[in-house]
Amino acid sequence: MIKKSIIVLLLFSQAATAQQITSYKFSFGPAKEVPGYIKVDPSRKYSPENAYGFDFGTIPFAIDRGGKKPLTSGFITGDKPFFFSVSLPEGNYNIKITFGDMKDASLSTVRVESRRLLFEKIKTEPGKFTKCESTINIRVPVIDDTGEQVKLKPRELNKLDWDSKLTFEFTDKRPCICALEITRTIDAVTVFLAGNSTVVDQDDDPWASWGQMFPRFLKKGVAVSNHAESGLSLGSFISSNRFRKVLSMMKPGDFLFIEFGHNDMKEKGPGDGAFKSYSERLRLMVTEFRKKGGIPVIVSPANRRSFDDDGKITNSLLDYPEAGKQVAKELYVPFIDLNGMTKTLYETLGPEKSQKLFVIYPANTFPDQKEALNDNTHFNSNGAYELAKCIIEGIKDNNLAIKKYLIKGLPAYDPSKPDRFEEFSLPLSPHSPVTN
Repeated sequence: MIKKSIIVLLLFSQAATAQQITSYKFSFGPAKEVPGYIKVDPSRKYSPENAYGFDFGTIPFAIDRGGKKPLTSGFITGDKPFFFSVSLPEGNYNIKITFGDMKDASLSTVRVESRRLLFEKIKTEPGKFTKCESTINIRVPVIDDTGEQVKLKPRELNKLDWDSKLTFEFTDKRPCICALEITRTIDAVTVFLAGNSTVVDQDDDPWASWGQMFPRFLKKGVAVSNHAESGLSLGSFISSNRFRKVLSMMKPGDFLFIEFGHNDMKEKGPGDGAFKSYSERLRLMVTEFRKKGGIPVIVSPANRRSFDDDGKITNSLLDYPEAGKQVAKELYVPFIDLNGMTKTLYETLGPEKSQKLFVIYPANTFPDQKEALNDNTHFNSNGAYELAKCIIEGIKDNNLAIKKYLIKGLPAYDPSKPDRFEEFSLPLSPHSPVTN
């Protein structure tokens, strides 16, 4: 009995130790071992016991080019997108990916977790290699050691944003991945996002949000932790322990971007309203986040696509944008007027072209999409990308400290001069089928 207990304790200790590994270096070339790196075979499947491997049944293939430099002599690629997952504890992680092929060009797009866009269309010429770095946040529902946790909705139970692993999605015309490095960091700034379906990391194409496009514009050193969820108001964000989770994870110098309004306006209790419960809850979140040394930012809610007969956007959000603006002014909080910027954006495009920002498609545009989609509230990838650029301009206009983490070469964005939607494209994510 004693011997059996010792074995059980040893196995438990080994498992606990494995779970606490916070640094990995993977090489994907099939021929050569690279000192200091774990060589990963394409056949390795992810499981909690394996700790790392290819996920969701995707199996890439490896190519060896026989080069002199082991790290870039080979790579993994695939005819279809593929996923790679690594078990990691909650926290921020610096990641570095080496892209390229000795003989041919490559084109790679990388998303993480629930379709957060990280690297977009990374192109390398034959014989050239590129190393891209970023910082990623992962979290679990448990709130420290309190025994409590975030009250997830049923649709969130299998969401990649809330599991105990970091998942990469590699896709595009010819992704060539030579190496992946992951290192935990405690110094990175975290930008927490609190919001609804216009902010959440949307699981399914063609839906998308500015929150999941935002990381694409940031350099290593700042991580986005998106706690938004579809259907939430300020009240339900707080009551489902999401704000408490944010407070448990934050440190001084971190940011909290708050965008609500779409669902708050549906609440009809005696104390509800833009200048009542909505404003009171904004004040509460701002005050509590500031107490811990954080920097709150109020974002006015994005407009719905609702035109009048003169081609102007109607105010479908009532007093909620103005209420947020007033609280920001009262408490000296940075304010990003996404409501005003989206009004300009939609009106510039007009009733017809503005459809290209939203989930508006005829039937059978996507696989498994039997019915037409006519959603004037939620964005496709193009619309989410444009809104993320609005947020970036808001960061610049408010001179927020995180502006130093914006990637180099970002041109100024003017919603009255939007990008041409004909020139925008992102590969579809294969993990979830298109639904309606």
